[in-house]
Amino acid sequence: MNKHLKTQWVKSEAQRLGFSFCGISAATFLETEARQLNDWLNTKKNGDMQYMENYFDKRVDPRLLVDGAKSIISLAYNYYTEYTPLDDNAPKISKYALGVDYHHVIRKKLREFIDSIKETIGDVNGRAFVDSAPVMDKAWAQRSGIGWMGKNTNIINKKQGSFFFLAELMLDIELDYDMPSKDYCGTCTRCIDACPTEAIVAPYVVDGSRCISYFTIEFKKELPSNMVDKFDNWMFGCDICQDVCPWNKFSVLHDEKQFEPHPDLVNFSKQDWIEITEDVFQKLFGKSAIKRTKFTGLKRNINFLNQKDTS
Repeated sequence: MNKHLKTQWVKSEAQRLGFSFCGISAATFLETEARQLNDWLNTKKNGDMQYMENYFDKRVDPRLLVDGAKSIISLAYNYYTEYTPLDDNAPKISKYALGVDYHHVIRKKLREFIDSIKETIGDVNGRAFVDSAPVMDKAWAQRSGIGWMGKNTNIINKKQGSFFFLAELMLDIELDYDMPSKDYCGTCTRCIDACPTEAIVAPYVVDGSRCISYFTIEFKKELPSNMVDKFDNWMFGCDICQDVCPWNKFSVLHDEKQFEPHPDLVNFSKQDWIEITEDVFQKLFGKSAIKRTKFTGLKRNINFLNQKDTS
């Protein structure tokens, strides 16, 4: 099988496995992104996310993650949903976290993908990644043509918007490489204007230490009092900058059953969230990405939102 046929087969297999988009780029040193990441870290825009400082060399050079890496297959997996709770006053959860933890769902597909590659193409050395290793997935997605990096730093695709997970396969074989996507944000600043905490400090620059997702997931201390009226009722994550993006009018509903929310969630009222117990938390979120906050973290977030109403 020549390089072109291998590439065609890879993209066909990605589609069979349910990925919405697949693009391929050459595994090289990310020179521009290395400078940008260094500046971002030096200005402490990672907040308490110290892990972002680890393995800098590996983040910007995939050949340090996979010996002899030549190709990076970037993949996008749709998670868009129009789910809304019955109680309009119930605290909000980011769309990506409503169902089973995406790490588990996508990692299983990536393992199958790797096995299939080895069975079809031959002795290939490679690794699979889904948001849990020092990989600059947005940079690779942009280089592979999946989409461009929007002013909110999310990858946006002209056909489907930005509500999808990113994953990668790094392989030691050469494939046909795609052209990077053009930037179609134009003069639009809706994401910048809509952010309640002003976390998008400049086009294409997000101060992670000001983001609602950071505060409700990554930040482990007492939430700052100066943010009490700025969370827009989000208790886990935030979708504001994506919800206002004009390109997301092209989003399509996902068809992944494991991303469906727990059936009890839709009936949860604001008062139910205030009174939630650890047993109920485990029942609702035992397999969800929300377990990352733990029960105490989610309660802290809910109480913080309630503090706004009582202040």
